[in-house]
Amino acid sequence: MNIWLFGLLVVLTTSLMGSSFTIGKIGLEYATPIMLVALRFLLAGVLMAIIVKCLRIPHPKKGSDWIKIALIGFFQTAGVMGCIFFSLRTITSGQSAILTFMNPLLVVIFGTLFMKMTYSWRQWIGVIAGFVGVFITLGAQVNFQIGTLLGFLSAISWAIGTLLIKKWGVHINTWVLTAYQMLFGGLILFIGSFLLENPSFQITTLSITILLWLALMASIVQFAVWFYLLKTGDAGKTSAFLFLAPFFGVLTGWLLLDEMIDWNVILGGVCIFIGIFMVNWTSKSRYSKKLKKTLFH
Repeated sequence: MNIWLFGLLVVLTTSLMGSSFTIGKIGLEYATPIMLVALRFLLAGVLMAIIVKCLRIPHPKKGSDWIKIALIGFFQTAGVMGCIFFSLRTITSGQSAILTFMNPLLVVIFGTLFMKMTYSWRQWIGVIAGFVGVFITLGAQVNFQIGTLLGFLSAISWAIGTLLIKKWGVHINTWVLTAYQMLFGGLILFIGSFLLENPSFQITTLSITILLWLALMASIVQFAVWFYLLKTGDAGKTSAFLFLAPFFGVLTGWLLLDEMIDWNVILGGVCIFIGIFMVNWTSKSRYSKKLKKTLFH
């Protein structure tokens, strides 16, 4: 993939990820947490399912493939979002984000342990530097309580979802996978809303606008681009760019909620970019080999 196109897609998907924290925080004034995220993914999943049907994009024919999509939806959508919103009951959104975005480090660890992936010492240092950058950017404060555990579980769920997409997504159309994993995840969250909270959603112009933004831009567009990047690149390397998401979250918080940007944001941003560079940097000789292979095969 062209490096400029890759960079543009990375900025697009991570900025949508980051801004969804801010937009979602505004949306919580009009809905209970699980119901808001359930409606977000149900709407996104239904719309995308209709689109892929109308475009006659090939759907999986095997029952096992549908089970795989449902499992991805469970981990990538229901598990991640459920744990995030429940963690917010006892810890701050910044603390939850710090824990959630440990995902890239966990992808490398799980990929090494369970999928026989190999990463160099430089990549390991890079992903750790990126996590340190996230930690610094979001205030460097994490108190250990039930919300801390839930935030960490969201990172585990996301890492599992990432590796499952890399393993199974090759044989499933990206748009079909995006549509139905969101639909399955949304259904799980919708049921969970009635079991775990007293669900409500206030219908106003602003609440509908927020819901549409979360469903269309922060879900359909964001997931489709993210899954495409995961399928066309190394899972560990691509996941390193997730460190940009909380950085964009802080920036949108400043723009939309007048949240202050302190020195730690600038320092954390520097660490983030250093970590991304170290994880994704390839030596000239290795790059030349990869380029020739791309051009002539």
